Amino acid sequence: MSRRPTSMRAVVYERYGLPDQLRVEEVPVPSPGAKQVLIEVVATSVNLSDWESLTGSPAYARIGGLRTPSHRVLGSDIAGRVAAVGSDVTGFVVGDEVYGDNLGLMGGFAEYAVAPAAALARKPPELTFAEASALPQAAAIALQGTARSRPGLRVLINGAGGGAGSFAIQLASRSGAHVTGVDNAGKLDFMRELGADEVVDYRNQDFTRLEPYDLVLDLVAHRSVFAYRRALARGGRYLCVGGPVRALLRVVTVGAAIGVLTGRRLGVLVARQGPKHFEPVAERCVAGDLRVHIDRVFPLEEVPQALTHVGEGRALGKVVVTP
Repeated sequence: MSRRPTSMRAVVYERYGLPDQLRVEEVPVPSPGAKQVLIEVVATSVNLSDWESLTGSPAYARIGGLRTPSHRVLGSDIAGRVAAVGSDVTGFVVGDEVYGDNLGLMGGFAEYAVAPAAALARKPPELTFAEASALPQAAAIALQGTARSRPGLRVLINGAGGGAGSFAIQLASRSGAHVTGVDNAGKLDFMRELGADEVVDYRNQDFTRLEPYDLVLDLVAHRSVFAYRRALARGGRYLCVGGPVRALLRVVTVGAAIGVLTGRRLGVLVARQGPKHFEPVAERCVAGDLRVHIDRVFPLEEVPQALTHVGEGRALGKVVVTP
């Protein structure tokens, strides 16, 4: 292993709650296991999963730590340089520039983080570290959520102005689909710039009472399954990502029954992780076909503000933290 500091700055928390309990502490630099890599973090993007892990809500955010968080340091989408490798790692060497989704271990809101080698890919030199950190989780969700898009399809994306939504609009639009983006009024122009054919302010219009759609990708699910069914054309597909546990269970159970009876399928998108699920989007960003939109960049000391910006739904695209 290369020589490196024994301590680092990290944003830590001890209990579920609001961002004001987060604090910067000096903590030991972690050591990588046999199949892990130690990364000197250059950038970490903020995901809604970070907000959920902070607040402990929905309930599935407490898996692995019912009463207290299982990881003291949040931040899963990381980009940086390899500082050390485990004994069984052959794909990376010290100094390699890498990025990936470290959802299982977190730790990105710090100067160093440990991640499984299998979760990482080499960063394209054409992308900045901030741009690379914005991709893994959001790109994987968007790519899988819009996989059925094709010319002429009517696609609606709810929560389209955030991280995953900003990629989903572009992917669906590039496929030739007619895209409707739903979010708050402050994001309407942004969604149009990304390629949405129509935009809806959810505070003024109920998208489930507009035209029926062939595909609905719901990134902020909270409505009843009957409302979602109403939004679908016959043969249409509804996919939700996250949301209250009660809503997810209803989609899985009642939604499945509705699908059998009406020909409108409702389900939960369990996005697969790993480089093969986000690298295709990165390649298209390098080629200029898609773009990464970074709303704001925060220093490590302002992680509470970064999380609040995302958690309250104000981010246009991605928010990034740079230690």
